[in-house]
Amino acid sequence: MGDCALAIAEKFVHDQPDYAPTWSLLGQIDAAVGRKEEAIREGRHACELLPLAKDATTGPTLITNLAIIYAWTGEKDLALEQLAFSAQIPAGVTYGGLKLDPEWHVLRSDPRFEKIVASLAPNSSESNTDMAISAAKP
Repeated sequence: MGDCALAIAEKFVHDQPDYAPTWSLLGQIDAAVGRKEEAIREGRHACELLPLAKDATTGPTLITNLAIIYAWTGEKDLALEQLAFSAQIPAGVTYGGLKLDPEWHVLRSDPRFEKIVASLAPNSSESNTDMAISAAKP
């Protein structure tokens, strides 16, 4: 199945070489099938094609995807560096995503990962009732 996905993503990259999300997808597929160098190169290329400064909507997704690629290829330090950055920008990683998404499993035992997750945790000082009342006010 990985070979089929890889072939399809490679065709898309060939057909649209300047489309960053496809490069990012190809990088994730390569990471999943054990092609470390290709995966990292493709993930980085996606971020270069469409940097955050150029696209504040897709840029954060590409940064997060690069973190996934680093995590899946065993580059924990680089993955955590990207995650720390992503956690500080609008549309970056979310508390729920980091807590629940299995793609982050390889990083969960690292205290640096837990620190990033904690930095995104909802503010527990306000009760849910207080937040609901505040939201209901015109």
